[in-house]
Amino acid sequence: MTDNNKETEIRSHDLDDLLTTEFKGRVVRKDLTKQLKEGANVPVYVLEYLLGMYCSAAEDELIQEGLKNVKKILTENYVRPDEAEKAKSLIREKGTHKVIDKVTVKLNQKKDVYEASLSNIGIKDAVVPNKIVKENEKLLTGGIWCIITVSYFYEEGQKVSPFSILNLKPIQMPSMNMVEVYGARCNFTTEQWMDVLLRSVGMEPANLETRTKWHLIARMIPFVENNYNVCELGPRGTGKSHVYKECSPNSLLVSGGQTTVANLFYNMSSRQIGLVGMWDVVAFDEVAGIRFKDKDGIQIMKDYMASGSFSRGRDSIEAKASMVFVGNIDHSVETLVKTSHLLAPFPPEMIDSAYFDRFHAYIPGWEIPKMRPEFFTDRFGLITDYLAEYMREMRKTTFSDAIDKYFKLGNNLNQRDVIGVRRTTSGLLKLLYPHAEYDKEAIRECLTYALECRRRVKEQLKKIGGMEFFDVNFSYIDNETHEEFFVGVPEQGGSDLIPKGVPKPGVVHFVTDGALGKLGVFRLETQMTAGNGKHSTSGFGSDTAAKEQVRVGFEYFKGNLSRIAANTKFSEHEFHLHFVDLQNSGNSHTASLASLVACCSILLNKPIQESMVVLGSMTLGGVVNPVQDLASTMQVALEAGATKVLLPMASASDIPSVPGETFTKFQVSFYSDPVDAVYKALGVS
Repeated sequence: MTDNNKETEIRSHDLDDLLTTEFKGRVVRKDLTKQLKEGANVPVYVLEYLLGMYCSAAEDELIQEGLKNVKKILTENYVRPDEAEKAKSLIREKGTHKVIDKVTVKLNQKKDVYEASLSNIGIKDAVVPNKIVKENEKLLTGGIWCIITVSYFYEEGQKVSPFSILNLKPIQMPSMNMVEVYGARCNFTTEQWMDVLLRSVGMEPANLETRTKWHLIARMIPFVENNYNVCELGPRGTGKSHVYKECSPNSLLVSGGQTTVANLFYNMSSRQIGLVGMWDVVAFDEVAGIRFKDKDGIQIMKDYMASGSFSRGRDSIEAKASMVFVGNIDHSVETLVKTSHLLAPFPPEMIDSAYFDRFHAYIPGWEIPKMRPEFFTDRFGLITDYLAEYMREMRKTTFSDAIDKYFKLGNNLNQRDVIGVRRTTSGLLKLLYPHAEYDKEAIRECLTYALECRRRVKEQLKKIGGMEFFDVNFSYIDNETHEEFFVGVPEQGGSDLIPKGVPKPGVVHFVTDGALGKLGVFRLETQMTAGNGKHSTSGFGSDTAAKEQVRVGFEYFKGNLSRIAANTKFSEHEFHLHFVDLQNSGNSHTASLASLVACCSILLNKPIQESMVVLGSMTLGGVVNPVQDLASTMQVALEAGATKVLLPMASASDIPSVPGETFTKFQVSFYSDPVDAVYKALGVS
């Protein structure tokens, strides 16, 4: 065993000891859950409650003894639905019998008694004493799993059911003592507490990188924040839906995609609220398959995600459920960043900037490794139901104002950005510092992560919605030092489409619309060989319109060369122009001016200026066409790494449309005609 592994082992044992001391009866060894789950179709939180009662000691002998007890209880008392009649018969014959089942209680006002429904046995009207209901109010709100002693007494003419509940012990947490959590949390470091949370959902933090841990913790924010909207897209097999399916009785994973407004929001005929009113978290698995049968489904979802309320008929209905969207990315992230956007897996009818703007965060699923056995823990963690109740209690408070004591948010954040960043920061603080004892650096760490997650949403909005979302340079300002810190997103990386340094002669970058209808960055690479003054092209395929543009530039080059370099002859050379589509935008149909500059550059053996893009196009007669949508074009050039722009004078009137933050990043050279453009591009006065 290496020194690192030994150190990890020691730390793990220390954390196990601390957990079993601070949360006695509230912890369980997670590998035991897995063993039992394979043999009994009982919810995880039921198994873990039993394991917490009998197997929370650290010694192996005591654990094995506890396991025997749990298995015995499950064998004797857990009723499978297909054995319901046998269980009822047993209760009748014995008079009383203990069972494990989910119990829901309703008041029968006609008889003035509380009646219990036992889901697996199928008893609908077992009489429950008032005292039991008062002590366990959750029985009235959706029901809880319990160990129940059921008795049977039949008398001719009686008006109530012969079944009654003598006593009841909740298997889910009947109530939550948050003071216990706050007090215990004080004895853990932040790193230890993060490990506790991860182990409690079955992960092994010792084998995970720090950044991966943050992403896994971020998956839990919807459990502690009301009306929190988050998406996570990434490769298959990274456990995106695990936490929403297995780790809380308060969340629902919607699989299969198709849903209705009645099911999700409100049923007009029965006047009952849908899933968003019954669960803390509604998670959609496989976003690519989401379909609403109703035409107004997406609009209602938009309203709900923005405000936590929606209108049906005359009613405005409020709910607290957080919305989670998980799905798969089939292409590499590098490809999507360059060619499309990172929300592409959503169905076409949902790809709408107004809808995505409601997302508070985007977790980068591609940074989480595929789940392997070593990522699952065999150490102690909080029992699932205890963790779920702790998270549910944290929904009642907010830490969104914690930022203000130490930091201000930068001016690139609009109101929705601010809400998203505050919600994410609040959620992380609730998970990591439930006792509200956090310092400046703790807030800074959570704030930086929150800014990154919201900026990832904004970067995609910019690609979908254009200049409306140009302000993506998110930052925060330290109240004490007034220093501004900018937060980026790793997958955007350095803008290297236009590499730094002086290019080779004949290499020209330009930005314009592609044949697919979107702006893109293109490159022309030119070769010159001995010949007789002809030109050829490659990279355009069979697109004659694109090739015609190169011909326009080349013909102008031939006819006006004497104005550019009187002593140079093109007729002794042959020119080959190769076209490169850097962002999969389709062939350019406005490459005329760039072709002229490229031919002059290679003939004169002079490179164009460093990090420059050529904007604008020309006719065969030398008329310069202005740039269409100058603001978006300059934004694309900026993201591609350009620092200099060659711009036609005809576009000067459009400069007010370009945000100041974008325009001031460039050194702009104006040109009045094509020959002037060549001089400015080559830096010739």
